[in-house]
Amino acid sequence: MSEEQPGRVAAQAIAGRSLRYYDFVMAAFVAILLLSNVLGAGKVAQVWLPGVGHWPFGAGILFFPIGYVIGDVLTEVYGYARARRVIWAGFAAVLFMAFMSWVVVALPPAPSWTNQAAYETVFGQVPRIVFASVIAFWAGEFVNSFVLARMKLATGGRHLWMRTIGSTIAGQGVDSLIFYPAAFLGAEGWTGELVVTVLFTQWALKVGWEVVLTPVTYGVVGWLKRAEGLDVYDHGTDFTPFRAGV
Repeated sequence: MSEEQPGRVAAQAIAGRSLRYYDFVMAAFVAILLLSNVLGAGKVAQVWLPGVGHWPFGAGILFFPIGYVIGDVLTEVYGYARARRVIWAGFAAVLFMAFMSWVVVALPPAPSWTNQAAYETVFGQVPRIVFASVIAFWAGEFVNSFVLARMKLATGGRHLWMRTIGSTIAGQGVDSLIFYPAAFLGAEGWTGELVVTVLFTQWALKVGWEVVLTPVTYGVVGWLKRAEGLDVYDHGTDFTPFRAGV
């Protein structure tokens, strides 16, 4: 599929323009983010590798990287400013999820309800993990979007595969370097060696996922560019992460 699409514009040129699928992409991004944090962040699973044996990895690796793929799509099609807006929406959603989990778990159970312990195990939020997750997500996603947008300008929009993989190497690296030490170093069952092993395994697998999903990324990016009739380049964009406006 060609990377050259009709409608090449600067980010400022689409201000106020109706975007047909932007809201749907945002919803998909936030949904993946929330579900990954609820279902996969704290569990260590393992696989058996020939010649290596059993190798531990964080269970969230199965789906969380899809959020980075969606982040790549957002930046590539709609530009850094609109990707930034989605990242802030995800940040707020994760904070509200943590608050809601704390409130619901803390509510006193009815005498006839006997599943409080299991509920606390599944949905109880350890403040340390919540803090690590939110900060790691925020930093990693912004690094990912910034690197991809800058690389797009530097390459003139060529070599999408290089931009998506390169931005993922940087963004997922920052995410993993922040999250695992901040969330688990010194915690029960987490030795320093295990934290380092899972950290680098997560990073390698996330980058590997990006490589595997590259054909999907090409297809989605190409379809969205044609459907929206645009291809945003971030000439003159303010790359500060500390705003949500476009």
